[in-house]
Amino acid sequence: MVALEATAVLPGDRSGAARRTTLILAVLLLAACLASLSHGATGVNPGRLLAAWWAGEPLAERDRLILWEIRLPRLLTGLFVGASLAVGGAVMQGLFRNPLADPGLVGVGAGAGLGAVTAIVLGGLAPAWVASLLGWHLVPVAAFAGGWISTLILYRISTRAGRTSVATMLLAGIALGALAGAATGVLVYLADDRQLRDLTFWGLGSLSGASWAKVTAAVPIMALALAAAPFLARGLNGLALGEAAAHHIGLPVQRVKAAAILTVAAATGAAVAIAGGIGFVGIVVPHLLRLACGPDHRFLLVNAGLLGAALLLMADLVARSIVAPAELPIGIVTAVLGAPVFLWILLRRRGVVDL
Repeated sequence: MVALEATAVLPGDRSGAARRTTLILAVLLLAACLASLSHGATGVNPGRLLAAWWAGEPLAERDRLILWEIRLPRLLTGLFVGASLAVGGAVMQGLFRNPLADPGLVGVGAGAGLGAVTAIVLGGLAPAWVASLLGWHLVPVAAFAGGWISTLILYRISTRAGRTSVATMLLAGIALGALAGAATGVLVYLADDRQLRDLTFWGLGSLSGASWAKVTAAVPIMALALAAAPFLARGLNGLALGEAAAHHIGLPVQRVKAAAILTVAAATGAAVAIAGGIGFVGIVVPHLLRLACGPDHRFLLVNAGLLGAALLLMADLVARSIVAPAELPIGIVTAVLGAPVFLWILLRRRGVVDL
C-alpha cells in the first residue's frame, strides 16, 4: 500500500495569505524605520554613519546627537506606540466580537486623559517631594495611573461572582468615559493659557517629546504587553464561537477575559502616557488585516503590531513634512486618514450596530 499524504489546503484556510502579509508588513516596517531615521530638518544619512562607524572613522558630533538623541528615541517610541494601539484594538475587537471596538471602550483613554490633565493643571499644587521625584515624568506617570485606575474600576463593576460580563463592561465603560470627560472639562475650564496650550498638544498626540528617559520608562511596559498578546490568540479564537461554546470546549473564559483587559490596559495606557491621544489606529488596523488575512488571532495580533508600528511611523513622517519646519500633531494625521476608513467600516457593518 502506498500512503498518500494530503497536501491540499482546507477550504477557508487563509494561513498562507496571513504569512505572506506578515512578510510584506515586516518589509514595510523596515522601510518606515529607515525613512524615519533619514528624514528630518537636518539631513543625516544613517547608511553613511553606519559605514563610517564600521570603518572605525570618528562620527561628527552633530550627526551623532541628531541620530542618537533625537531620531532613534522617536523611532522606538513610534514603533511601540503604534504596535500597542493596534494590538490593543485587535484584542478588544476579539473580546467584544465586534470590529468597531477599540481600547477606549475599557476607559483607558479617558482615564489616562484625566490623569494627564490633572497633572498639567494641578501639578503645581503637588508636594515638593513629588515634583522633585518625578520631575517631567509627572504627566506620563499620572496618565498611566489614570488609565490603570479606570480599568480596574471598570473590571470591578463588570465582575460578579467571579464572572465578567462583557455587556456590562461596555456600558460601564461608556459611563466612566463620560464621567472622566466631565471631570476633564472642569479642569480645562480652570486652566490658564499656558496650560491650555499644553493640554491641546497632549490631547492631539505627538512623538516630538520622545527621549531616552521616556523610552526607558514606557517601552518596557509596552514590550511586555506585546509579548503577552500572542498567548491570548487561542482564547480569542475560542471566544469568537461565543462564551458558552468556548466554555464547553474547555477554554478558561474568565481568565482569558481578565488577561485581555489587563494586557490592553498596560499596552494602551503606556502608549497614551508617552505619546498623548492618538485615535483610529486601534480600530482601523485590525479591521484592514481581517480583510487581508482573515480573523485568526494567531496571525492577526502579530500583523496588527507590524502594521500599527509602520502606520504610525509613516503618519509621523507626514506630520513632520506637511508644515515643515513646524510639526503637525500626529493625532490630526491619524484622524484624517482613519476617519474615512472608520466610516467605511460602519457602512459595511451597519448590521452589527443596528438596534
